[in-house]
Amino acid sequence: MPSIASIVTNAPWAQLEESLQVKGYARLAGVLSPSESQSLIGLYDDAQRFRKAVVMEDKGYGKGEYKYFDYPLPSLVQTLREALYSPLAMIANRWMRQLHSTTEYPSSLSAMRARCHAHNQHHATPLLLKYEQGGFNALHQDIYGEVYFPLQAVINLSRQDKDYKGGEFVLVQRQADAQKRAHVVSPMLGEMIIFATHSRPVIVADSYQQSVVEHGIAEVSEGQRYALGIIFHDAED
Repeated sequence: MPSIASIVTNAPWAQLEESLQVKGYARLAGVLSPSESQSLIGLYDDAQRFRKAVVMEDKGYGKGEYKYFDYPLPSLVQTLREALYSPLAMIANRWMRQLHSTTEYPSSLSAMRARCHAHNQHHATPLLLKYEQGGFNALHQDIYGEVYFPLQAVINLSRQDKDYKGGEFVLVQRQADAQKRAHVVSPMLGEMIIFATHSRPVIVADSYQQSVVEHGIAEVSEGQRYALGIIFHDAED
């Protein structure tokens, strides 16, 4: 099987960007193999790998649990984060130009992290999420400080209809007319969904305007669902 870095490098980025532009999300199948997905699930109970665990019910975020990795990240997660960042930074900068924003994102993940560190954001944000029967994640945005990267990704680590049922990925976007549009996606094992962290440009009356985006997970009706979240900005201290 090709390496993760080569899968990302050779991905159809023009098609992925078009999907992000039109729909607000893009799908890339086969990013992780079943064995790689299982290896990440196997890390979930290794407390030394994580800096923080969050029980969603305690925070009113939904029902389930997620854990933020600590630095240094597992090599598979680090490779994914580094390989994805550069092509996504190019898309992010095109979005900023469309919105007439002066913000420009650096071309490397290390430079992006340095920008975060200058704003007291030092903590790792990639995470593993676990949902059991009845679990769900309320609509939200992953903003952890003043500095954030406008795109992120999630990879499904479990098999729908075998390991779990329900648990669809949900993306809701507020249009310029204040109406909201929802996308519901059922990812395959090892499939990645790329989507906007906070907002994205949409064409309204021949010009680009900002559309606010939130995401979540629908209720899991049976079984267990695991996912890997890849976020490119660090969190506040």
